[in-house]
Amino acid sequence: MVYAEEADVLNVALFGRTAAEWRKRYPRAPGNMRDHANIYQLIVLSNLESYNAEMVKRGLDQRCRLEALNRAAREQLSLLISSGAAEGLESGRMGPEHGLPPVS
Repeated sequence: MVYAEEADVLNVALFGRTAAEWRKRYPRAPGNMRDHANIYQLIVLSNLESYNAEMVKRGLDQRCRLEALNRAAREQLSLLISSGAAEGLESGRMGPEHGLPPVS
Protein backbone atom coordinates (compact mmCIF):
# COMPACT_ATOMS: atom_id res chain seq x y z
CA MET A 1 0.00 0.00 0.00
CA VAL A 2 1.39 3.41 -0.94
CA TYR A 3 0.61 6.33 1.38
CA ALA A 4 0.13 9.72 -0.25
CA GLU A 5 1.24 11.66 2.79
CA GLU A 6 4.46 11.15 4.71
CA ALA A 7 2.45 11.83 7.86
CA ASP A 8 0.43 8.71 7.14
CA VAL A 9 3.60 6.63 6.85
CA LEU A 10 4.34 7.69 10.43
CA ASN A 11 0.71 7.17 11.48
CA VAL A 12 0.66 3.62 10.13
CA ALA A 13 4.06 2.80 11.63
CA LEU A 14 3.03 3.96 15.09
CA PHE A 15 -0.77 3.73 15.30
CA GLY A 16 -1.47 1.06 12.69
CA ARG A 17 -3.80 3.20 10.58
CA THR A 18 -3.93 6.32 8.43
CA ALA A 19 -5.54 9.55 9.60
CA ALA A 20 -8.54 8.89 7.33
CA GLU A 21 -8.97 5.37 8.73
CA TRP A 22 -8.87 6.76 12.28
CA ARG A 23 -11.40 9.48 11.43
CA LYS A 24 -13.74 6.90 9.89
CA ARG A 25 -13.51 4.73 13.00
CA TYR A 26 -13.93 7.67 15.44
CA PRO A 27 -16.06 10.21 13.56
CA ARG A 28 -17.17 12.09 16.68
CA ALA A 29 -13.78 12.33 18.34
CA PRO A 30 -12.42 15.87 18.55
CA GLY A 31 -9.09 16.64 16.91
CA ASN A 32 -7.00 14.00 15.21
CA MET A 33 -5.43 10.73 16.31
CA ARG A 34 -2.23 12.43 17.39
CA ASP A 35 -4.26 14.62 19.75
CA HIS A 36 -5.32 11.40 21.49
CA ALA A 37 -1.83 9.88 21.71
CA ASN A 38 -0.25 9.24 25.09
CA ILE A 39 3.11 10.69 26.13
CA TYR A 40 4.99 7.55 25.09
CA GLN A 41 3.47 7.63 21.61
CA LEU A 42 4.27 11.33 21.25
CA ILE A 43 7.91 10.78 22.20
CA VAL A 44 8.22 7.89 19.74
CA LEU A 45 6.45 9.91 17.03
CA SER A 46 9.03 12.68 17.39
CA ASN A 47 11.83 10.13 17.08
CA LEU A 48 10.18 8.50 14.06
CA GLU A 49 9.91 11.86 12.29
CA SER A 50 13.67 12.33 12.53
CA TYR A 51 14.40 8.72 11.58
CA ASN A 52 12.08 8.95 8.56
CA ALA A 53 13.72 12.18 7.37
CA GLU A 54 17.12 10.48 7.46
CA MET A 55 15.82 7.49 5.51
CA VAL A 56 14.24 9.80 2.91
CA LYS A 57 17.62 11.55 2.51
CA ARG A 58 19.23 8.15 1.91
CA GLY A 59 16.68 7.41 -0.81
CA LEU A 60 14.94 4.46 0.85
CA ASP A 61 11.55 3.63 -0.62
CA GLN A 62 8.35 4.07 1.34
CA ARG A 63 7.76 0.36 1.99
CA CYS A 64 11.25 -0.11 3.40
CA ARG A 65 10.86 2.99 5.57
CA LEU A 66 7.46 1.85 6.86
CA GLU A 67 8.89 -1.51 7.94
CA ALA A 68 11.87 0.13 9.67
CA LEU A 69 9.67 2.77 11.31
CA ASN A 70 7.22 0.16 12.61
CA ARG A 71 10.06 -1.91 14.04
CA ALA A 72 11.56 1.19 15.70
CA ALA A 73 8.16 2.25 17.07
CA ARG A 74 7.56 -1.13 18.69
CA GLU A 75 11.05 -1.24 20.19
CA GLN A 76 10.93 2.32 21.50
CA LEU A 77 7.43 2.01 22.97
CA SER A 78 8.43 -1.18 24.74
CA LEU A 79 11.56 0.39 26.20
CA LEU A 80 9.83 3.60 27.27
CA ILE A 81 6.96 1.80 28.95
CA SER A 82 9.14 -0.76 30.73
CA SER A 83 11.63 1.86 31.93
CA GLY A 84 9.05 4.39 33.09
CA ALA A 85 11.35 7.04 31.60
CA ALA A 86 8.47 9.33 30.64
CA GLU A 87 6.58 9.11 33.92
CA GLY A 88 5.80 12.57 35.20
CA LEU A 89 5.68 14.21 31.79
CA GLU A 90 1.90 13.92 31.41
CA SER A 91 1.20 14.97 34.99
CA GLY A 92 3.62 17.89 34.86
CA ARG A 93 5.74 16.50 37.71
CA MET A 94 9.02 17.86 36.45
CA GLY A 95 12.00 19.59 37.95
CA PRO A 96 14.77 18.93 40.49
CA GLU A 97 12.34 17.75 43.17
CA HIS A 98 11.39 14.89 40.85
CA GLY A 99 14.89 13.70 40.05
CA LEU A 100 15.59 15.96 37.09
CA PRO A 101 18.55 18.33 37.10
CA PRO A 102 17.79 22.06 37.16
CA VAL A 103 18.05 23.99 33.92
CA SER A 104 21.10 26.26 34.04
